Order: sequence, then structure tokens, then C-alpha cells
Amino acid sequence: MLASLSIKNYALIDHLEVTFQEGFSIITGETGAGKSILLGALALILGKRADLSNLKNKEKKCIIEGGFLIDKFNLNTFFEANDIDFEEHTIIRREILPNGKSRAFINDTPVKLSVLTALSDQLIDVHSQHQTLQLADVTFQFLIIDALANNANTINSYKKELIEYKNLTNELQEILTQQNEAKNQYDYNTFLLNELLEADFKLNEQQFLEETLEKLNHVEEIKFHLIEAQQLADSEEIGLTELLRKYSNVINKLSGFSIIYKELSERITSLLIDFEDISQELIATNDALAYSPQDLEKYNDRLQLLYDVQKKHQVTTIEELIEKQELLNNKVGVVDNANEVIEAKKIKISTIENKLNSLAETIHKNRKKAIPLLINQLEDVLKGLEMHNTSIKINLSKKDEFLANGKNELEFLISTNKGSSYEQLKKIASGGEMSRIMLAVKSILCNYSDLPTIIFDEIDTGVSGEVSNRIAAVMENMSKKMQVIAITHLPQIAAKGKHHFKVFKTEGEKETIANIKLLNFSERVQELAEILSGKKVSNSAIIHAKQLLNMS
Repeated sequence: MLASLSIKNYALIDHLEVTFQEGFSIITGETGAGKSILLGALALILGKRADLSNLKNKEKKCIIEGGFLIDKFNLNTFFEANDIDFEEHTIIRREILPNGKSRAFINDTPVKLSVLTALSDQLIDVHSQHQTLQLADVTFQFLIIDALANNANTINSYKKELIEYKNLTNELQEILTQQNEAKNQYDYNTFLLNELLEADFKLNEQQFLEETLEKLNHVEEIKFHLIEAQQLADSEEIGLTELLRKYSNVINKLSGFSIIYKELSERITSLLIDFEDISQELIATNDALAYSPQDLEKYNDRLQLLYDVQKKHQVTTIEELIEKQELLNNKVGVVDNANEVIEAKKIKISTIENKLNSLAETIHKNRKKAIPLLINQLEDVLKGLEMHNTSIKINLSKKDEFLANGKNELEFLISTNKGSSYEQLKKIASGGEMSRIMLAVKSILCNYSDLPTIIFDEIDTGVSGEVSNRIAAVMENMSKKMQVIAITHLPQIAAKGKHHFKVFKTEGEKETIANIKLLNFSERVQELAEILSGKKVSNSAIIHAKQLLNMS
């Protein structure tokens, strides 16, 4: 339940602290006194997005804290799942900074607004006037029936399976689309793939072919230079090999005189060895080099094939050709292996379809059982709210397709007068009737949920007289199971509260400040009398106010 609310620097509120109790609490106040400001501040700790315009002093931060007693409401799992310390007296805090940024905390742990909203949905239901329109919304109608049907876990399982089902069907459709596109290109892609497989180009083959052809095309020139080099090296008197030998022998004679000469001698000896190796390798190369028209044609054809294939695929390297080959292999494989993949997907989809159908059938049966119970309870509560001739009719039909919460369509109809036809709620129910129907719904739902607190914001709009007494009685009865806070302008309802708070404004020389206080008995009499007769309180209004309080 909501145990306390602290507001600093918000709208007309400088600093306000209020403590709430169990049972039925009432909040009254003149129009414009600040009741909506109070709800606005509360909405912030329930996850509403912050607005910098709400800061009273734009240079200071706004702080709103709510204390909640939650030890009886099985919320430990939520706190564990979100890595938040569980406290029986949990504090939710929102801060709006002067720069417009806001922060949220649960028991001093920073949290995202989505986490704050998820927790607040399990703590408070704030029912404002416009939310009565939800009654005409099919999604809300399903929520009512499923609460009585105890369908929550089954629907959660259904939704998880539905997500998987949609993902698989999308994947299957994508495969089918790819297969269809691939089939159109299959023959051509297969031809290109086979061409590459048959060519079987190796990674370094292009360099080898280009160098080999370069040599074969210049055999005579190469041989001429090789012979010339060999002559320079091997001439008996002035050949480089002989001169290097003599040079090495001369330096070697100096090696005994100094370490420096020795090192130089070793270097020239090494140079001689390398030169002799080079000379021999050039001789071997010359011997192996021969002009072959057949080799020239073979290598030229191979290189031309490579160039033609590269041009066809718009690449310049064999590495890129290999990538193209892998891509073509995948495209051809999509067609060749698609039937197997498609069949596997279809089997998975069929398995999930069976699960979904089973879950949907369970949901349907539970709803079918819950509908008569809901109708009886609604009509019974509505009779107590002076809607004696109201009759409810709920049609539940099966659909073939999988919907968001099962395979049902729902039609929620009402007749408010004897002999009148059943119509949709929004077509025949007045504002006051809609408020009473919503109150009836909330009063029933409180028996099927662990929600700690409900706040009614002027749910009594459009009603008066005996109806207001009946509305008060329903809320008072609800307060036996949960904390009920009602904002009202009706004295009959205000008198029923166990605790009565008044919202008021005080005007100073420079500013107006909103505040709230818990009223004692005499203050309640005065407040009720003012509601009854206005600021000029009559004796009869005082007497009537006391009667209302004594009756409650």
C-alpha cells in the first residue's frame, strides 16, 4: 500500500509530506486547489515521463518520494529479477534536474523508467475519469474476463509461443522467397559455378602464368644476356670469378696481421661463394630455358581463360574469384538444399501450432466458464448501484487465426432498460452509467488480484443522491481487501472515508502554495458542510454533515 508521499519543488508545491493509512481514504478540496497536482506528482514515481515545466523553482531539482508497504504482495521475484534490494518498506524516488534530465530510484538503486513502470503496475491502479472509456476497449474487456478465468500464466505461455511461431513463419517465408529468386537464376548460377570449379584456379597462379609467359615471349633476349653474364664470370684471365679468387687470396694473406683483415678476408670469401652460386644458378637457368610453342600456347590460353572469367565476374584477382565461387555455391545450395531446410522449418512450425492451439483452447474454455460468473457479479453490483434493469451479454467466438491473446473474438453488450436491445457499451451507456460500470468492474477485479492500492479520481462524476451513497458503499467494501483512495466532490462519499484529507492553497504576497492535511472530526464536519452549502456554512449544513459522518 501507499504509506507516504513526499513532494519538493513541484508545480505549486514547495514542500509537502503526507502519510496514508490502510482502508478507505478520502481527498477533497475546491476545484483548482491542487488535487491534480498531487496526482501528477504521484504519476512521476509511477513512471510517467518528467517535464521541466513542472519545477516550481527552475534552479532547484524536484524530488518526489513514495513509500510503499509491500511485504504481503509477493514482489520478491520482481526485485531479484531486476537486481534491486527488496525492502518491506520500499522507497521509490524521482528527481527532475534543472537541466531537464530525470532520474529514478527504487530503494536507492538507479532504475530505468520501464522498470519503474513495471513495478508501479503491481502497486497502484490510478483510475481517472477518461479511463472509463477503456470499458469499450476489447483489450480491456479481455483483461477483465481473463482475471476471473485465471488465464494469466496460460496467456503468458501462449504469447511466448506466438513470438516463436511468428519468427519461424517469417524465416520460412524468407527462405521461400530466396528459393524462388534463386530458382530463377539457378541454371545460370550453376553454369558459372561449374565453370569456376572446372577452371580450378589456384591462389598464386596468375602471378606464375604472367611471369612464365613473360619469359617465354623473350627467350632469345634472356639467353643472350645469360650467355653474356656467363662469359664475364668465367673468362680465364679477366673473368669475375677468377679475379675474385685472386682478390680473396691477397686479402687472406693479410688476415694474420690483424683481426680487421681477418674479418675482411672472411667477408670476401663469403662473397666469392655467393658469386659462384649465382653463376652456377644462371647456367642452370640458361640450360633449362628453351623456346616451346606448345608451352607458350598452353600458358597463354590458361591466362586468357583467367582474364575472361575475371572480366565476366568483374574482378581482378583470383582471391575475388574464389569469393564469387563461394557465393555461387551458396546460391545454388539454397535451391539444392532448400527442400530439406523448408521441411525442417515446417515441422517446427507445426509443433508450435499444436502448442498454440492447445493453449488457445485452454484459454477459451477458462473464458467460457468465467463469463457467466462475471455477468452475475456485474449485474449484482450494478443493481446495488441503482442500475436495477441492467443486463449484460458477452459473446465469445472462436477464430481460425492466432490473435494476440488467444483465438477468440469478444463482444461485450449491455441493455440498461427492460425490453431494450443489447448494444455496445459506448452506444447506450451515459457518463454516469459508465462510471458505475467501471466501479463495478474494479470492485470485482480486486477479488482476483493482489494489487495493494487503487485511487479513484472523481469516479462519482455525473451521479448524485442515492447513487452516490451506493458508490461509497462499494468503495468502502473494496477497502476491506485493499487500500482505496478516492478524490471526490460528493459529501456522501467523503463521509464514508475512514481517513479524510483536504487539499488547499495558501496565497502569500509573492506566491501561491498547495498543501494537504489530514482532518480531525470537527474539521471534517466543516469540510463536509462547505461541500454541502459553500463557503457560507449554514447550521443545517453542519447538522447534515454530522449526520453523514455518524451514519458512516
